Amino acid sequence: MIMSITPAVAALPTAGATRLAANDVAEKLAAAEAAIDAAIAAVASLTAVMPAAAQQAGVPLHVGHEAMMHSAETCQTLVKARTNIIRTHKALRIAQSDVGLDHVAFLPLCPPEPQRGTFDTSAQLAAVAA
Repeated sequence: MIMSITPAVAALPTAGATRLAANDVAEKLAAAEAAIDAAIAAVASLTAVMPAAAQQAGVPLHVGHEAMMHSAETCQTLVKARTNIIRTHKALRIAQSDVGLDHVAFLPLCPPEPQRGTFDTSAQLAAVAA
């Protein structure tokens, strides 16, 4: 009896192709995380230097205040982006397991392992009750 491969099975990626694709995703994720952290540091530095520069120049408090507010808001938005890239990282860890690569360590610093379908609120509830 000759067994043939169904089109659906033939369309599945090979283990090597899956690993190569996962490596590419991991590299892009690490670059995105680093870029967001670098942007936060740069904007925070800009925000911090504005009042010191104004004091050094002896200008009134209101001069440059709007710019400082926008810079601080930008920093806050970047921190939200950082939260979302952490969520992306956690979701990719689930996808990594889904494709059978949960034994592979792609990045040295990963967020804690996400739990599928469960959310333990006991610690939060205990803190609220205390």
